[in-house]
Amino acid sequence: MTAETGQSSNSNSSDDAWAKLVPLDTRFSDVEIKCDDMVICSEIKPSSSERHEWCRITKNLGPGSATIHNKSSDAILVDDAIIPKDGAVDIISGSEIVPGPGGQGYLQYRFTVMPAPESRTQLLKISVDPDNAKCSICLNVWHDVVTAAPCLHNFCNGCFSEWMRRSEAKHQHVLCPQCRTTVQFVGRNHFLQNIQEDILKADTTLRRPAEDIAVLDSSASVQSNLIIGSKRKRRLSTFSPITEERDSVRFQCPQCVANIGGYRCERHGAHLQCHQCRGMMPFRANLQVPLHCMGCDRPFCGAYWSSENVTQGLSTPVCSRETFRPISERTVTRIPSTTHEMNRHEQDITQRCIVQMGKTVQDVAAEWFTLFNNREIDCTRMPLNHAETITASTHVCNDCYDKLVGFLLYWFRLTLPRNHLPEDATAREDCWYGYACRTQHHNEEHARKRNHVCRPTRGNQH
Repeated sequence: MTAETGQSSNSNSSDDAWAKLVPLDTRFSDVEIKCDDMVICSEIKPSSSERHEWCRITKNLGPGSATIHNKSSDAILVDDAIIPKDGAVDIISGSEIVPGPGGQGYLQYRFTVMPAPESRTQLLKISVDPDNAKCSICLNVWHDVVTAAPCLHNFCNGCFSEWMRRSEAKHQHVLCPQCRTTVQFVGRNHFLQNIQEDILKADTTLRRPAEDIAVLDSSASVQSNLIIGSKRKRRLSTFSPITEERDSVRFQCPQCVANIGGYRCERHGAHLQCHQCRGMMPFRANLQVPLHCMGCDRPFCGAYWSSENVTQGLSTPVCSRETFRPISERTVTRIPSTTHEMNRHEQDITQRCIVQMGKTVQDVAAEWFTLFNNREIDCTRMPLNHAETITASTHVCNDCYDKLVGFLLYWFRLTLPRNHLPEDATAREDCWYGYACRTQHHNEEHARKRNHVCRPTRGNQH
């Protein structure tokens, strides 16, 4: 059985069908109409394999309607009305069409207008029931959503953090407030956070007062994936439990084994897993030693174990202090590889400019960090989280420090007078897409011939 087809006639077409003919006999496929003016060639009887040109469907200017032209050698039926050869009639979504003069023995089709892409998107957005997006502790729509595992129930960060603190003080396990399952893991859920924001945009009456939000934020302590122990001393590196003995030893926290600095972990205490060395450290929310990088929100153990005078052991991975330090204690000797969107030609020009000025990369980074610290730089493009709170005393990881230096070097180059650039650099024209250009990543010639340290003049970047 051959499938129905259509042919366009001097009209615009797109990948998405704006309408279709749906056969009432489910053995046949839908006829998708992708053109504004389309001739339909199809079987007209289930018992025949002959194909005939039997109608033309033209999209009308008004929404949801079209005109059908009879192209067959006989009459056709549209909503039980007889349309003679070369006749035409308007149809709407739901109109029934029979490609022959009588209903008996002919295939029957229903004309269906497809919703516009923006309408389909809107339907998806409004199909979320706010009652399914509420925290079972406070009974409001989530705020800063966290998900507990293995049960996968969702709560406000502040609500669950307060629940966790009370549970750890009174019980040997942290139980899920909704189903009472022992919680082994809790982490922030960015996907559900986007859904929460869409719900509040759609219905502003669900928003909480600013003072309630402030209280929740002050209680929130889950910044990254948090591992919660139990009597069985299970440790998790992901959602799946590590049950083998050698793995539980590999991820043992030093303060679970011995009293260090006057502190020893409770058997059911919560832990963080260092992003760098994958080792474990206790989650101590009220401690002044930073446990998370302010640039990426990932946990790092270097500052914590340094404050406890703990060094690397055979079964206890521990980072050195160098991996997680305040910005003021860091130095840079080279241009980071991520600078200028990893365009090595732009990095070379920046390096030559710095040398020509008799300075070092560290000199330039220090000067521009002072401007950043004084909030004299537009941080719209800054590739770090919490830009408004980062200062010289902020702890950041090595990757985030490199990103910060790259961001400062971008502003250094952007504000350089043209006569301070090398002659071969000034001869280049600006790329239309500036720093956002994707071609510079895979076309060496384009990366070299165009200046990409500039603002885009095309595309969606500003």
